[in-house]
Amino acid sequence: MLIAALALGVPCQKAKAQTIDLPGKVLEENGDPIPGASVRFQGSKGGTVTKEDGTFTIKSSLKGTLIITALGHADKTVDVTGKTSIVVSLTKTNKELDQVVVTALGIRRSKNTLPYAAQTISGDDANKVRVSNIAGGLSGKVSGLEIRQNNSIGGSVNVVIRGIKSLSYNNQALFVVDGAPLDNSIRVSGSNTNPGSSTNTGGTSATGLGSTGGYDLGNTASDINPDDIQSINVLKGAAATALYGSRAANGVIMITTKRGRAGTNIAVNAGATVGNIDPSTFVTQQKEYGAGRSDNLATGGFISRDIFNTGTP
Repeated sequence: MLIAALALGVPCQKAKAQTIDLPGKVLEENGDPIPGASVRFQGSKGGTVTKEDGTFTIKSSLKGTLIITALGHADKTVDVTGKTSIVVSLTKTNKELDQVVVTALGIRRSKNTLPYAAQTISGDDANKVRVSNIAGGLSGKVSGLEIRQNNSIGGSVNVVIRGIKSLSYNNQALFVVDGAPLDNSIRVSGSNTNPGSSTNTGGTSATGLGSTGGYDLGNTASDINPDDIQSINVLKGAAATALYGSRAANGVIMITTKRGRAGTNIAVNAGATVGNIDPSTFVTQQKEYGAGRSDNLATGGFISRDIFNTGTP
């Protein structure tokens, strides 16, 4: 009886479920790692993401189903019952990725959730016809985007979104490359107002030179290598100002460059721009007659001079 009483008095302890750290790796079909892939257990709200080398670690109870998702790839489920490590290969899909928009600070958002208009094109589409200035490659590809460019080699490209908003100040869209804003004002050398090198932000004429004149030395957009561009997001409307301040009042051309990834894949791109000046298209100028002067009425408003040093006026 005493033994039975002791047995009844011993509290029963619930056996805790065994959990382990389950390591894994997410790869492309060709073996390249997939960074930023989402890994979670089915029915669970928590999860983790893969690192740059495609690896991850998640708490596992030695049973359950993992759901692995990655942008541009088909989702995959994996039964981890009894497994202590996993390696998963994802298949690429042909779905268009234009529903995902990169906003300020590299944040990715669904296009349908944005309170302002945005349009995305890939860097390959903008550079399908080889261009030296990526702004010129946007012509005809984005609604509401006006591209004005001259035919000079290395000249500027004027980028205006949804029309001119100011008659006296800059109308250029703000360029943002990987989160860094770039001033796309037109560089002018030897202008009428300043004989030295200057920067003009007029942007109201066809080339943006305004009334200063001078030589068009291009703008900052021409310094961006088109082959380095992954995607271009055009943020339209004043609502985009909330992301980058008053400088973005004319809209934003947001450029995301390509990222390096582990592996042996190497791509080589080369491009060249050749220009030819045809002298036959120059304006013919005469050097024999002038308009005369009206300050000498005694001679009918003309003054005679021996301009050729021949002794004859």
